[in-house]
Amino acid sequence: MKFVTVGVSLMAATLSTHLWADGIVIDKIYHPYVQPLEQELEVRMSHQDSQPGTADSSSLVRLAYGRSINDRIFVEGYVIGQRSKEEDLNFQSVEMEVKWQLTEQGEYWSDWALLGEIGKSVDKNIYEMSIGVITEKELGHWSATANFFVQQEWGEDIVDELESVFSLQARYRYSKAFESGLEFYAGQNSYGLGPVLLGQFKLPGTKKIKWEAGVIFGLEENSPDTSVRFLLEHEF
Repeated sequence: MKFVTVGVSLMAATLSTHLWADGIVIDKIYHPYVQPLEQELEVRMSHQDSQPGTADSSSLVRLAYGRSINDRIFVEGYVIGQRSKEEDLNFQSVEMEVKWQLTEQGEYWSDWALLGEIGKSVDKNIYEMSIGVITEKELGHWSATANFFVQQEWGEDIVDELESVFSLQARYRYSKAFESGLEFYAGQNSYGLGPVLLGQFKLPGTKKIKWEAGVIFGLEENSPDTSVRFLLEHEF
């Protein structure tokens, strides 16, 4: 199957480079699905405590608006702020991402999508572009989701570098309102594992509120001791 072959090849390339992305890598794990006529407002936060070589209590805050173009393409724009123990929250960058659902849900052994992102710092000459493969498999009440991203940074204010990020989520669906799971992340100087809780609440019509909250613990001495991630999403 062509989509599976491409995805596996990219995953192998990603894991073999050992060029892990720097910065905060504990973040949203993407799912491959696009709903037609969907719009969303999203707030998400990633926070980590102490980590060698980085400012203590570093956080990223993302505000986003997105909408589906059709039943396969979803476009989302972000404004991103950053803060740390030494610096107050400041507007850092803007980003645009496009998700392309490649397969129908249940069409193959697992479901597949591609996601592309491009971003720019607002006060420095720094650009970032990434492309990733998203795959998900459902087994009864269980779901397993993997994200594999390759990123390129360039500009006058940064050393050009190629990086990669890997994340994995396994979750159990008790109901739409409540799910529990386990997440794994790998990035430059950041390997973490920890529990996550997820759910959604239906509002009148097709509207809904989704939420996610996770605590990720570092797996080796160079990783953040503890990272927290939170997401709140209004779909309408």
